[in-house]
Amino acid sequence: MKNEKSLYDKLRRGLFMTHTEIIEKVKSAVTPDLPIDQSAVDALEEALLGADVGAELSTELIATIERRTREERIRDVKRLGEVLREETRKLIPKRALTSIDPSSARPFVILIVGVNGTGKTTTVAKLASRFQTGGKSVLIGAADTFRAAAIEQLQTWGDRVGVPVVKHKSGSDPAAVAHDTIVAARARGTDVVLIDTAGRLHNKSHLMQELAKIRRVITKEMPGAPHETLLVIDGTTGQNGVTQAAAFLEAAQVTGIVITKLDGTAKGGVILSIMRKFEIPVRFVGVGEAVDDLIEFDPDAYVDTIFEG
Repeated sequence: MKNEKSLYDKLRRGLFMTHTEIIEKVKSAVTPDLPIDQSAVDALEEALLGADVGAELSTELIATIERRTREERIRDVKRLGEVLREETRKLIPKRALTSIDPSSARPFVILIVGVNGTGKTTTVAKLASRFQTGGKSVLIGAADTFRAAAIEQLQTWGDRVGVPVVKHKSGSDPAAVAHDTIVAARARGTDVVLIDTAGRLHNKSHLMQELAKIRRVITKEMPGAPHETLLVIDGTTGQNGVTQAAAFLEAAQVTGIVITKLDGTAKGGVILSIMRKFEIPVRFVGVGEAVDDLIEFDPDAYVDTIFEG
């Protein structure tokens, strides 16, 4: 119970700016003791768009809120928040909360993809620490060979969390790094393999070909792998994150999404857009810089947090 409360508190802190963007903007348009009027509804729509909930979902929510405020003569922001939570839950897909189970294969291979600057490397380190804390041995593959700094950064993180890193020289074949990481993991009896990759949207075609090659090499060395492919999206980019997701989903065969940097943005509503638009589940959210600030995503807790009054 204590752990659940701790995770919820982290989520609240991480989504504070998004919550404020929505609720405080509406509060300023509400007249105490009078029913919620059109100006407050308009303020809510502006706030939802400002939080990057997205035009389609915002329009549907506002239509429902307008109806319910008239029918129920809602008078305060607290009740409005309750209605928002109820209606948002109805509009987002219902998916079972399933955790990644690394015990289903050995090594259990996770490929990390996404554009540069989204927090991929940091996410790899946080996941490594998470699995290691759970009693699993971990090996990291530094397959982002495009940037020398990426290899160095990953090695620094590996040293910090106590996880070995397989790496080649900058500019070498990333598929070869992935291959050597799998071979090393099998030889050592490692439980979990995390493979970082490059992300260069200015040359999307080449990037996708590179990812496809990495996948082929991994699968050839270990049939059935990678067992998870996680797309890392920077929460501060808002709707651009939705565009990035669309670009990666098909080529990279993404199985889950990680939203990072939620603590530094008021655009955390983008998660609603992503949940609505794609069948891929949001697996984790990053709510801070500390190594344990990557938490499993709970849709209900997320909706409660951004709309609580």
